[in-house]
Amino acid sequence: MSFLDLKDKTFLVMGVANKKSVAYQVASQLLEEGATVVGGVHSDARREAALRLLPSCDVFVCDVERDDQIADLAECVSRKHPKLHGIVHSIAFANYEGFSGKFHEVSRQDFLQCVSVSCFSLIALSHAFARILDRTASVVTISISTTRMAVESYGYMAPVKAALDSSIAMLAKSFSSNSEVRFNAVCAGPLKTQASAGIPGYLEHYLFAEQATLRKQGVTTTEVAAATLFLLSERSSGINAQGIIVDAGMSTNYFDQSIVKHTLQGVWPADSK
Repeated sequence: MSFLDLKDKTFLVMGVANKKSVAYQVASQLLEEGATVVGGVHSDARREAALRLLPSCDVFVCDVERDDQIADLAECVSRKHPKLHGIVHSIAFANYEGFSGKFHEVSRQDFLQCVSVSCFSLIALSHAFARILDRTASVVTISISTTRMAVESYGYMAPVKAALDSSIAMLAKSFSSNSEVRFNAVCAGPLKTQASAGIPGYLEHYLFAEQATLRKQGVTTTEVAAATLFLLSERSSGINAQGIIVDAGMSTNYFDQSIVKHTLQGVWPADSK
């Protein structure tokens, strides 16, 4: 028996996009463990791409901004898979087109859409699938290593991820009234994904963050997926309402000597205030 003991268990993985996505890596590792994977994607085009990557899996289309589609997804999945042992929520979206990078200039529409897709979708999916979740199921969302870092280009996504992290605690408490379903987050450092490539200035931030890790190498989607599988398994049964930071030590290493030296040898920008 595998250490994780995921064989013959069934998991819904939301957000499979391409081989670089965390959701794909999670699905692949689950399949290697002998689990059954059910995919959920945003559009028909994404479904076709996901089926090419995961030809042995059922993949369903669901626009998480629409309650009727979330209800339909739960109904369709339950017909073929009457019990789920876990859900992986790897969904986030922010409309950066036209965003100045100044947080106070974000539009109400863009901010609320980001909340709807990146945060409320976890709440809505959890509610819709509650009736078929195993009593000791595990729900895992993919968050970020810190929501206290004000990165202009990342903009309003960080406050939304903070709401997501808080929702983990609230969902864990809510479900505890009649089940042992656990809710946790994998809080990942900067990753190389196609989604992150759409964030203005992300490459420069990623390269800096990579140098700030203790090993001088960024976190990989494979590592994030491995942490996710641990949280999905009964091996993590004592962990609930938590965020597990996976950042290769970046958060402890901001004063790394090589970074300090490089900065001091550079030219300080003129004071524009």
